[in-house]
Amino acid sequence: MAGETELVTKDEAQIRQQRAESRQKLEAWLNKSMKIKMTDGRTLVGIFLCTDSDCNIIMGSCEEYLKPVDHIPKEDPRILGLAMIPGKHVVSIEVDETKCFEKSSPEPESQETMYI
Repeated sequence: MAGETELVTKDEAQIRQQRAESRQKLEAWLNKSMKIKMTDGRTLVGIFLCTDSDCNIIMGSCEEYLKPVDHIPKEDPRILGLAMIPGKHVVSIEVDETKCFEKSSPEPESQETMYI
């Protein structure tokens, strides 16, 4: 019985640590320019504002591209403004290096991608 309690405690500690690391990553992404690829092929580019437990995402100053952003010839985006993206439609999320510059550093941040 005592061995089971110890295992549960270790598992709980590991889960708490994983949650803390995930939370730190999300907090680091707040107010960053992001590209979100969706299941229907659209790409949304905007400022990451928040998410919830269902992986829904709120983006500000959001633009919608029907073709990939790096597609040539470049298409004009559809301006959405504030948008809620259902988590079930998200394929990948990445920091948009082309628009993500810190005031103190002229270099873009390293690219991070999360696949759902």
